[in-house]
Amino acid sequence: MEAITKKYFSRYKKPLAEIPNLVEMQKTSYEWLVKDGLRELFQEFSPISDYSKKKFDLEFTGFELTEPRFDEHYARENKISYETPLRAKVKLTNKTLGTVKEQEIFMTDFPIATDRGTFIVNGVERVVVPQLARSFGIFFTTQELKAGRFFGAKVIPSRGAWIEIESDSDEVVWVKIDRKRKFPITSLLRIFGKCNDAEVLEAFKGDPDAKRYIEQTLAKDPAKTLEDSYIETYRRLRDGDVTTTTNARELIDVMFSRERYDLSSVGRFRFNKRFGKPMTEEALAVRTLTFDDLVTTVKNVAKLNNTKGASEDDIDHLGSRRVRYVGEMLQAKLRVGMTQMKRNIQDRMSTVETDTVLPINFVSPRPLQARLKEFFTTNQLSQLMSQKNVLDEMEHLRTCSAMGPGGLTKERAGLEVRDVHPSHYGRLCPIHTPEGPNIGLVLRFSTYARTNDFGVIETPYVKVKNGKITGEIEYLNALEEEQYIIAHAAVPYGDDMMLGDRVEARVKGSPGIVDRHQVEYIDVATNQAFSTATSSIPFLEHDDANRALMGSNMQKQATPCIIPQAPIVATGMEGRIAQDSGRVVLAHADAVVKEVDAKHIILKDTKGNEKEYKLLNFIMTNDSTCYHQRPVVSVGEKVKKGDVLADTSTSDRGEMALGQNLLVAFMSWGGANYEDAIILSERLVRESILTSIHIEKFVVNVRDTKLGPEITTPDIPNVGETKLKDL
Repeated sequence: MEAITKKYFSRYKKPLAEIPNLVEMQKTSYEWLVKDGLRELFQEFSPISDYSKKKFDLEFTGFELTEPRFDEHYARENKISYETPLRAKVKLTNKTLGTVKEQEIFMTDFPIATDRGTFIVNGVERVVVPQLARSFGIFFTTQELKAGRFFGAKVIPSRGAWIEIESDSDEVVWVKIDRKRKFPITSLLRIFGKCNDAEVLEAFKGDPDAKRYIEQTLAKDPAKTLEDSYIETYRRLRDGDVTTTTNARELIDVMFSRERYDLSSVGRFRFNKRFGKPMTEEALAVRTLTFDDLVTTVKNVAKLNNTKGASEDDIDHLGSRRVRYVGEMLQAKLRVGMTQMKRNIQDRMSTVETDTVLPINFVSPRPLQARLKEFFTTNQLSQLMSQKNVLDEMEHLRTCSAMGPGGLTKERAGLEVRDVHPSHYGRLCPIHTPEGPNIGLVLRFSTYARTNDFGVIETPYVKVKNGKITGEIEYLNALEEEQYIIAHAAVPYGDDMMLGDRVEARVKGSPGIVDRHQVEYIDVATNQAFSTATSSIPFLEHDDANRALMGSNMQKQATPCIIPQAPIVATGMEGRIAQDSGRVVLAHADAVVKEVDAKHIILKDTKGNEKEYKLLNFIMTNDSTCYHQRPVVSVGEKVKKGDVLADTSTSDRGEMALGQNLLVAFMSWGGANYEDAIILSERLVRESILTSIHIEKFVVNVRDTKLGPEITTPDIPNVGETKLKDL
């Protein structure tokens, strides 16, 4: 295959790190759901006992996803969903008869992700956009009162009641549960510690400021014993209802139990890391709120109130936000279905005869099926995939949205949350966002960004020691980055040593100039801050930011030309975008081309094994453009692993090709041209250089009328034959 002639006008050296797979995170999240997420879910709901806990126990002992009956292309052609049956092994213990029966029960048809991380629902390709949500854990807040500014805290779990802590000018600490009426925090401390006032004060022994706050709070607290605390807390939660200690204890203990309250692994990790608590596996496994957590929070609220110049947490900082991918969101939706299913099972257990021994008599998976269908068809983040060209597809998979269930709405979101934040550098693109009401709420991941196991976005940097670039790559999140001095990728260097004594750098998050020996990290590439679409714009630094935003969005609207042509003036991103999109056919191993035609390619590898690659011809995309694969290899040609075998409608020899290389002349035309008027060469039209193919579906109803059936005919009255010749 002949190499493409390209011209790079970049002055900078090659990136210090390889660009990661651009759709990896979508695929990884789905794989996690299939391997671990479903298992977690079934374990969480095992065993299910009847209300009396004396008759039945039902347990999910395992599950199985079988191979799908057909491939994604068949699903698309026949307008059906690409899915596979999910079956669960269910064990029923009948305690009355002492019998144990196990059965495999069909639960639902489970959607399968394609190699590109998309889903096919009713023959239409959809993508689940990741959500940029507020992270779980603790956030410190402030409120302005007459006497000044006072600190508080919010504890946000992934599941369960929100706890809001406030302090005031009297040095009293108050707490609200689920935005109900506030009450002194000492009541909650007694409940969590199952202790009396003396033991509460003992917990604050080493911190005189916090102890003073607790003493003032105890004086204001109407409850004096543990029983009183339960009743006072219950009254705040139930708007003044009178109750017994037993009822109050039951409600509050269940509210903060493992079943109802989950701080999540992310929340626990952030909490322990922030306050320097143990980071062992055992400590991180505690997913509920403890007495010690509340004591630590109150101590920090008191400390912030007594610290001059202390500030609240910035909720727009990427250290306070995390990305929820398809696996996590789908698991949460399935959890809702499983909860409904559990309730139905328990209802049946209390009504059926005690001689029932088969699990199928109890399990009705309808709620699970309904929630799954609801997720893919009505969820705001499950979107019809944009498919105008390969860049459009790629960027849709690399989008993240602050909207969606539990997120922001475009009507309520203010300017602060939409604005570019310094912590976005290298993680979210500051340029590529929609124009209009979604500006700043729908964002794109930067080229080198990735998310860690907790959903926190990280970006790579290369370690620098005494001015020498070591080549050792480390991924840092937004909070970690602010502890270091980081030079930008355009700093002059040669033989891995920085040149010049003083260099421009980000000093602990702020721009500055430092001695080269002080630099600890360097950016891996000059386009590290930008998305793949923005990185495809040549001479980006000369563009006005508003125009670059328009350019990033408009490239994705380019319709495929009949004969695609790779750009001569390139940025180096074109190959990666086309190949990672999954639309270009790549060789799986070193091999020889045995057979080629428009429908398929057969390769024979070094071990003598043959592999067939089916090619797609003139497929209609979601955006009515034409998607077509054409071979670029010939019989007998030797190919290496990863070589391009077939191009798509918007690629040329494995490189993204959205337009044509045209010669452009700027000239004033005797004053007759106005603003952006252009003159086109007639050859462009004659040779169909910018012509594109569109496939649309039109339906005409042919009715049976009283006068007989209607007929379709190309013979239109009063229209000449020349105009009808193509019908």
